[in-house]
Parts: sequence; structure tokens; C-alpha cells
Amino acid sequence: MTPRSSTPPSEPTPPTLDDALVERLATGSEARPHDHLGAHEIPGGAVYRVVRPLARTVTALLADGSELELEHLAHGLWQGTSASAPQRYRVRASYGTGPDWTAEDPYRFTPTVGPLDLHLWGEGRHEEIWNVLGAHVRSHESVAGTSFAVWAPHAQAVRVVGDFNEWNGGGHSLRRLDDNGVWEIFVPGVGPGSAYKFELLTPDGAWVKRADPMARFTERPPATASVVGQSRYAWHDSTWMGLRAEHDPHQRAMSVYELHLGSWRPGLGYRELADQLIEYVHETGFTHVEFLPVAEHPFGGSWGYQVTGYYAPTSRFGHPDDFRYLVDRLHQASIGVIVDWVPAHFPKDEWALAKFDGRALYEHEDPRLGEHPDWGTLVFNFGDSQVRNFLVANALYWLEEFHIDGLRVDAVASMLYLDYSRQPGQWVPNEFGGRENLQAISFLQEVNATAYKRNPGIMMIAEESTSWGGVTRPTSGGGLGFGLKWNMGWMHDSLQYMHEDPMWRSHHHGDISFSFLYAFSENFLLPISHDEVVHGKGSLLAKMPGDQWQKLANVRAYLGFMWSHPGKQLLFMGSEFGQPSEWSEERGLDWWILDQPVHQGLQRYVGQLNRVYRENAALWEQDFDAAGLEWIANDAERNVLAFLRWSRSGEPMACLVNFGGNPVGPYRIGLPRGGAWQEVLNSDAQEFGGSGVGNLGSVEALEEPFGGRAYSAELTIPPLAALWLKGPAAG
Repeated sequence: MTPRSSTPPSEPTPPTLDDALVERLATGSEARPHDHLGAHEIPGGAVYRVVRPLARTVTALLADGSELELEHLAHGLWQGTSASAPQRYRVRASYGTGPDWTAEDPYRFTPTVGPLDLHLWGEGRHEEIWNVLGAHVRSHESVAGTSFAVWAPHAQAVRVVGDFNEWNGGGHSLRRLDDNGVWEIFVPGVGPGSAYKFELLTPDGAWVKRADPMARFTERPPATASVVGQSRYAWHDSTWMGLRAEHDPHQRAMSVYELHLGSWRPGLGYRELADQLIEYVHETGFTHVEFLPVAEHPFGGSWGYQVTGYYAPTSRFGHPDDFRYLVDRLHQASIGVIVDWVPAHFPKDEWALAKFDGRALYEHEDPRLGEHPDWGTLVFNFGDSQVRNFLVANALYWLEEFHIDGLRVDAVASMLYLDYSRQPGQWVPNEFGGRENLQAISFLQEVNATAYKRNPGIMMIAEESTSWGGVTRPTSGGGLGFGLKWNMGWMHDSLQYMHEDPMWRSHHHGDISFSFLYAFSENFLLPISHDEVVHGKGSLLAKMPGDQWQKLANVRAYLGFMWSHPGKQLLFMGSEFGQPSEWSEERGLDWWILDQPVHQGLQRYVGQLNRVYRENAALWEQDFDAAGLEWIANDAERNVLAFLRWSRSGEPMACLVNFGGNPVGPYRIGLPRGGAWQEVLNSDAQEFGGSGVGNLGSVEALEEPFGGRAYSAELTIPPLAALWLKGPAAG
């Protein structure tokens, strides 16, 4: 009988790699490095390949406890074969001096992005793409690390560089997962706080470094790297969020305090802001705060409107979880939170979105469609499925990850018109020969419909400065689908009127009354925003004519008119106490002016204005329904406006404003009910800094027909003042 041979099986022979491929693998310039690096099955066993430049020896430590010495091929690429099937391994490298370095190998891991995610992104329908692209701390195949994924369809290769690899990405080359251009790698051992960028090989053969478009955390400007972020925040606003989902915010009281985080009270971070802002908003009575853009931006002078990090709250004020804390605390204090959102354009900074992978990607490649001539910025390519997905998901990200209650969409008009700020020959007509940007319109409809569907109780608000029809009409009816629209016409006309000397206002009465003709054509919000108190326009107080007393009286009268006019209200910080100087982001507000009693009076008045407004549904419940408004008097000769606001249950509020410099009275008005009408607001009260002219707290309506109504009353309207009279309950 012939004995069996005891000769061990021969080692399997790996496929040969050509020199060019070896060099690409070793330098991180191969599009699909995982196809060759890592552990791979071959006839008779497995081949292991790793990249360890400058190493003297490299050993694969296999999961079964055995060790496999690897052979250096070239350029730092090492290879070895085993007669057993591929298995998990770690790599030990010796460099001659110092201890050996043992680590997990990034090329041994399966992808962290699945086929469903790739399909949805390819279709432009991945509503939670922030959970896929970007950097994500995770345990993958029982190993802790961070996955990196990026969309870069034009790139020839992609590497991730950061403080974890001394900004040398040769050993961390991403694999291209699909023809749509999604790249991915899992890097073991990388945790929260690591700074990184993507390094992309462009079609022209140049390596460029870019911040992560999906980064959820960044270095503090002027540094530009992305940072691996991880949220550990536990929310405590379930009561607020539950109530929010049950109510339509567009039909509720809404007075918004707009502020710039960096200059409200300079030096405060997100967490420090919470206590001080809550106390102040409660004192002044606003229902919501609105933050100028919070997303990361490199230039502070842009106020946040030139965004480079759409998914990252600016690091100027702390960690993203600190911003969550601020929102959470505001919600616990029953204060809503609105954030400005900027999908219309982005800056040209070469390290950010511009020509991200060496070609126009997020922007349209045609400068007539892809560049904004006024702002020196780039315009998103709204016709590209992935770009639209990036933006739609970004809106959802702020609403869902940060519990934001509303997004105010900046510069909508610039998106709607192809010829916006362009001369003939500088723009491209749409397929029907018109000036409407059909792709941007479709995008706005998509983002609004998706946001409202997924997040009941939120608000989408358009800053739209033209007469475009149907901004707040539902998308099902062909509208843009916003919930509210800034009434820029009211703002312009009313401020122009207030600029006039009261002596001549009767000649300009149409400026203050014209807005009532179209007040119900859209769901309007009346804005006195940051844009009205910068660039030489002066503060709200400085716009008013007269001496100091008259200026303050004009502001009180104007705000009383604004709060009683159909629509919601927004007021920029500082206007509530009569800031004398124009706003600048480089310094804080003129808080010192509150040492003066008259400015304290204005601030106190705004608090009373908001409290009375919130307590009386007649002033807000039918803001968008003509049934909520009736005229009493439109008296140009006396500079008087008088009208009724109605709640749905039939509670009336008579609102009278005297924009003249002298008291008006006795002044007879027709009223719908007899009895005592309580004077619930008088902007001329002495406690607010006024002269104290009034009606002793109430006005008696008698059964004396006047102005088409069965009852009437005589009263006095103070000079430069607003008067609100709450009617008796229905008998």
C-alpha cells in the first residue's frame, strides 16, 4: 500500500497586477481600490493586499490566529497568499525604528452604503440622504470607526484626508459604488472630532481638496475643514412637538423676533443664549424667534447668507448639540423657532461646493443659469435630480434633526425668474420661450409639499418680492405651496409713508392704505427685517420724522398699525426698543439706550402689544380671510385709519391709528355693538413714553346709527398713536 504524501499544498497563485494599477492602488488614485486591496478569494485560497508605504515588513494577522507575511510589490503595496478562504484580518507593520504599528485595514470592510440608498439617491428621492452621505461614526462589522461617503460623479478618484492620517490620503482611497458617482470608505478608529476633507482627482488630472457637502459639523471659521460629528443630544420638547403637530400654525398668533446670533449680545454661545434669549422674549412677548442663517458660512459679513456648509450649524457658537439645546430650551419655554434657509445660491469658495469634483456639479454649468450677477455667487442646478435631492433633504434635515418650526426661504424671486437681475442676452428662456424658471418652480413645489407632508405643524415662508401669483396656494392647485409670504409691498409702502412729515401725510395716504386692497391675496407676513436697517437705510427709529418724542411716538403708532393689520408680524432686533443706530453685524445692539426711560417705555409697549395681540383671537385668527376685516374709516384728511378685526366666534376689536401730529376728537365712529368698548391698547399712554391722551379706559357705544352701523361712539385718538378697543361680547 502506497503511503500518502505529507507535502503541504502549494500556495495559490494570485492574479498579476500591472504596474499602472499597482501605482494607482499605492497612491490612492484608483476608482475601485477595494476590488484589489483587502482579502479576496482566488483559486486555491485567498490573496491579501495592503498599502503600507515606507514599511520594512508587513504581516496580516488573520482571524484564526495565524500570521501571514506579506511581500512588497512596489510603491508601498504589499501582497501575500493563503491556502485558506479569505478571513478577517489586521495588519502589523514594522518601520525599523520604534514599535510595530498594528491596525485594522480600511479595505477589508464591506460598503456602508446599501443598494436601496444608492437607488433612491440615483432617483433623487432620498429624503434622509444625510444619514447616508457625509461622515458617520458607527460600529461596522464589530469595529468602531467612521464611514465617509460623497457624491462626486466627475472625479477619477477620491481620497479622504484628515488629522487621522496626517492629511495624506494615499491609504484611504474611497471606492466608487455606482455609475451615479457615490464614493465610500469605512475608516476604523476615527471618532468624533476628527477634522477631514475629501481630496478629489478631477477629470483634468489635478487633485483638489474640498470640504464635505454633507458635513454636519465644521471647524470654526476661518478654518475650513469638516469635522466628524456625532449627536448625543436627548430632546425634552415632546410636549411642544406633540402640540405642534396637532395645530395649524398659520391660523394662530404669530409675532416673530428676528435676530442675528452673533450681534444680539456678542460673545454668547448657543447654550449661553438660551437663558438670556428666553427671558428677553418672554419680557417682550413674541411668539417666535427667527435666526438669520445658522448654516456654516466662511464670511461673517454675509450674515450667513453665503452658505458653504448646508448641513452644519455654524461652529462660531458651539457644537451642533449646543444648537439643539438652544432650540429645545426655547420650545420648553413655548417659543417657536424659525431659521433662514438659503437654497437660491452659494459662494464660489474653491474649497466648498463650487466645481466640487472639477466640473460644475451643484451649480449649472451655463453661467447664464449658474451665476448670480449681483451677488457674485453660483446658482444651484435645480434641474439636476441629485442637486434637488440635496436641497430638499436639507430642508427636512433642519426641520427634523433640529426640530425647527419653520424655514424662511431667502431670495425666492431670484429663483423664479430666469432674467432676474439680467440684461437681454444674459439669460436663457425656458422651453416655452418664457422667463419663468420652471425647474426652480418645480423644486420649490417639491420641497414645500415634502416638508409639510413629513412634518405637520411646520411653516415654509417665502421671501418673495414680486407679484408672482399663488406663492401660498397649495401645490395641488398649481401654487408654490408656501404657508406664508413676506409682504414686501406693505413694507416698502408703509415705510415710505412713515418717512413723510405728518403735516404732508394726507397727500400720501394711499401708501399706508393700499395694502388692504390685496391683504388676502396671499397668506402674508409683514416684515420689518434686518434688510430695512442696514446699508445706509438707518434704524427704524431713524426713519421717523420729528424730534425724539415724535420719532418714538411714530414707532409706537407704526407698530400698533402693523400688529393690527391682517397678517403675521416680524420685527428685527433693536427695533423693539428704538435702537438709534443702524445695525452692524460687527457689534452688539445699542442696549445702553435703555438707560433712558423713553426707550424703556417703547420696549414696555412692545411687550404689551404682543400680550394683548396674543390674548385676542380677533387680531390673528382670520388673518387670511376677508371676513376678519371691516372698514370703519379711511380718513386721509385726518391721517386716520380705523377698522374692525373679527375672530371666528364673532369677537370684535376696533383698531384706530392717528398718523397725524395732533389729537383727533371728538371723533365719531360706527360700531357693530352697543356698550362699553374697552381700551386695551393705547400707544400714547404715559407708561410707554406718550402724552397720556386717551379715553379713560373705555368708550361707550350708543344706539345712534353712523357709517352704516346701528351703534356709534365718540372718542379721542391721541397724536401719532394706535388705539385698540375690545368690543363687548355678543348679546
